[in-house]
Amino acid sequence: MCELLGMSANVPTDICFSFTGLIQRGGNTGPHRDGWGITFYEGKGFRTFKDPNPSCDSKIAELVQSYPIKSCAVVSHIRQANRGGVNLENTHPFTRELWGRYWTFAHNGQLTGYQALPVSRHRSVGETDSEKAFCWILDNLEARYPEPPQDMKEVFQFLVEKCDELREMGVFNMLLSDGEYVLAYCTNHLYYITRRAPFGKASLIDEDVTINFQEETTPNDVVSIIATQPLTQDEVWHRLKPGEFTLFQFGEVIDGNASALADVAYAEAKPRCQAPTEAL
Repeated sequence: MCELLGMSANVPTDICFSFTGLIQRGGNTGPHRDGWGITFYEGKGFRTFKDPNPSCDSKIAELVQSYPIKSCAVVSHIRQANRGGVNLENTHPFTRELWGRYWTFAHNGQLTGYQALPVSRHRSVGETDSEKAFCWILDNLEARYPEPPQDMKEVFQFLVEKCDELREMGVFNMLLSDGEYVLAYCTNHLYYITRRAPFGKASLIDEDVTINFQEETTPNDVVSIIATQPLTQDEVWHRLKPGEFTLFQFGEVIDGNASALADVAYAEAKPRCQAPTEAL
């Protein structure tokens, strides 16, 4: 199985601390040696770094770890291959254009019968069940909304329905983002944490690194981190149950179901991505 890492923030924020923990699971503290990737959104554009080599000793991962790229939305993935060879075209995340915006997707799990998923405009480049599922999702979105939709919460509710269908085919833990929203969908393992003032200290589970967030933030910062397994040992992470989803916008939870609704009350502030801050 693979592992996911996502971030949603109300201020451009680097993800170096969390990424430092994740990459150790790519062949050091975890078995996910079959490649890794990360996508950062910047305005309408994005930067993606990928490597089919283990993240724990990847020179590209070292670059990303030490280069504080600031973003309001990040999707990352470390891979343990089960569908398709170990190569660059099969390395997550995958990005495609729809409605004049870039969509990025990463998947943890295995699907059966995915070859039969019908696709049209969006075609797979690699061999994975994940990329095929992503193309199927985008084709369904485009068929449902031929023109750019106005109600994005309705769009993500439709996306959740498609995720429910894919979950019937196997394990489908997923992160999906268009740069403003980040959708997390769970089949078995997915957690998130929302950090806001008053900020405290946190220590990574997979690396001997501790950070004092109060020294790196402002009182107005809100940052949510999503991960397959908690990355820190001294914070309380929310666990999503099978079939649950959480929708983030600029750090805040704005939609979800069951226990995932715990933080939705904060969304009334209608957050926007503000000026850059320091590392988180």
